[in-house]
Amino acid sequence: MASQNVLALTDESFDSHVLSPGTVAVVDFWAAWCMPCKMLAPVIDDLANEYAGRVTIGKVDTDSCRDTAIKYGISSIPTVIIFKNGEMRKKFVGLQQKADLRSAIEEVIESD
Repeated sequence: MASQNVLALTDESFDSHVLSPGTVAVVDFWAAWCMPCKMLAPVIDDLANEYAGRVTIGKVDTDSCRDTAIKYGISSIPTVIIFKNGEMRKKFVGLQQKADLRSAIEEVIESD
């Protein structure tokens, strides 16, 4: 079960939740049929709980939100993108370790 701190993002809600000034957001692009995506889900849930109130963490189902997936050039999943102030700062393709994602999030938070 997904953490209550993970937003289910849609093509319609993506911009308002992710691209707002002053926002740091981590977005997991995934699909229900993707086994590595299922393996990454607990990591995303843990990070959402750790960063609750500080970082927006959401998931985009690439099967139902094709426009957003195309806009960000998602050709392989899972893909995790970290945004700050509406700009893409880091992009990870494939299954990632929690420590690597946490390190990247901290780096983005501390950046200008």
